[in-house]
Formats: sequence, structure tokens, C-alpha cells
Amino acid sequence: MARSPTRFVHQHLPYLLAQASHVLWRGFEAEVRAAGLNSLEWRVLATLSDSPGLSVGQLAHEVLAKQPTLTKSLDRLAAQGYVQRRSDAGDARRSLVELTPAGLRKVQPLLAAAERHQLARLRDLGVDDAEALRQALRRLLVRTPPA
Repeated sequence: MARSPTRFVHQHLPYLLAQASHVLWRGFEAEVRAAGLNSLEWRVLATLSDSPGLSVGQLAHEVLAKQPTLTKSLDRLAAQGYVQRRSDAGDARRSLVELTPAGLRKVQPLLAAAERHQLARLRDLGVDDAEALRQALRRLLVRTPPA
């Protein structure tokens, strides 16, 4: 079904971004599920894959989840040995979440698959256009205060 560029939702940036996210996720989701993870668990492992550890609050912000929902996912991931919590040396009231070696082994093949999937989906845009899109989105995120 062709999209009419005159309809409001087909010009509205939040709608277009949500639709683009859905299109990029579709197809890769099957690989995440085959690995025994749901989308939030994938985002947690991917986010922690190149981080020395994040507070639960920072991690919730980065993976787009509410803290209670994230806490349940972290409990599941910790039970599987993929993440661990440790006290923050700078603030004993705060705990940091970090990937374990088992978690890194779990997520590494998915990171490679995610990159291949993204490249395949963006191939038609051309490299310059894809990078311009990334830069525009990063500028939008930097200029927008957190909720």
C-alpha cells in the first residue's frame, strides 16, 4: 500500500522514526529470539557490551525502559550469568550493572548480526545518506533534554 505524503502521519517525524525503527528491527528480532532473548534483554546486553558498567538509572535511560521493568530483566539476565551488579566505589547507595564474560560471549555474535542486518537494510540509502541520518539523529538527541 503506497503512503500518501500528504497525510499528517506520513510527514510527522515521530511517526516516521517509529516506523523506521520497526522496519529496522523486523527481521533481526528473529535472531534475538533464537538466542533466547527478548528485545529489552538484547538492548541491555548490547548497551553493556562496550561499557565498563552503568547505574541502573543510566541503563534504564539508554535501553528505553522504566526502572522496575529493567530490574526484572536484570534479575533474569543475572540468573543466567550474563550480567552482574556491583556497588559503585564512588557512591555506596548506587549499584552498577556490567556484562560478565558469559554475557559478552552471548552478545558478540548478535552484535555482528545486528551490524550485518543494519547494513543490509540501509544499503539502498547509500553510505553518505546513512551517515548523514546518524549524525542528524545524534544532534537531535543531544539537543533534547532527557525526560
